[in-house]
Amino acid sequence: MAIAYVSHYDCQMHDMGHHHPEQPARLSAINDRLIATGLEMVLHQYDAPLATREMLEAAHDSDYIDEIFAAAPKEGIHWVDGDTAMNKYSLNAALRAAGAVALGVDLVMEGKVKQVFCGVRPPGHHAERHRAMGFCLFNNIAVGAYHAINQYGLKRVAIVDFDVHHGNGTEDIVSGDEHILFCSTFQHPFYPHSGYDTDVPNIVNAPLPSGATGKQFREAVEQYWLPRLDAFEPELVMISAGFDAHQADDMANLQLIDSDYAWVTRRLCEVADKWAQGRVVSSLEGGYELHALARSVEAHLKAFLGEN
Repeated sequence: MAIAYVSHYDCQMHDMGHHHPEQPARLSAINDRLIATGLEMVLHQYDAPLATREMLEAAHDSDYIDEIFAAAPKEGIHWVDGDTAMNKYSLNAALRAAGAVALGVDLVMEGKVKQVFCGVRPPGHHAERHRAMGFCLFNNIAVGAYHAINQYGLKRVAIVDFDVHHGNGTEDIVSGDEHILFCSTFQHPFYPHSGYDTDVPNIVNAPLPSGATGKQFREAVEQYWLPRLDAFEPELVMISAGFDAHQADDMANLQLIDSDYAWVTRRLCEVADKWAQGRVVSSLEGGYELHALARSVEAHLKAFLGEN
């Protein structure tokens, strides 16, 4: 069955300054790689819609949403957090990023595609219910998960996060919700200094030490994620796909390589095939070394296609 790629030009217009690692060139690098490898020809391309207020309010406090709308500048850059800024295009970019994941849910639930990758920015997994941080404004993956629950009546949605940074925002939003299982790996101790001591039934965190290799990552996935995912029997698998644990990415100090992302994607597709009719919605989070990012997304998508 077809695989969808959801993005929008608005996502490249969000710009926090030339010095900032979360830059528009990230999407350009991915798009160039898709063209160079021929993947662009096999993906079904969709423009991301704007997320609705109702979608956002399923994951965020209404007052917080008002704050982000009010913070959007007409010119220049406005900082909403120590490392998170908005230019005049950022609000639409953030709405497109969240809307992309909701559209991805629609596409898989309506049987139009089997898997979706959302090539969007700003990322989302650090955005808490009432706070922007870590380059994130709205929590894209959480918005999509609650869209699946509210629009399609799903009872069990799994969110898995292999970004090098803990998805504190996602955990904050879904903690204690029996309809969502959140599984994550991340470097610890490291920003945002959370997740290592969580003791909540629907949260499965597997911290990895600085310098951890792909072997240690795979062992953590097999030991902690896969048994809980099988026990949960998800009706939809959603991925916060951060590629900054790559050994070439100097944002952190994990040592994953392209093939590790292909491997974890295959494992998650097996879970989806077993319990969720193959339905997977993945959304871009981190990944800042452009060549490694582009290759890792290629490996991720080829794993959807069963090519590696």
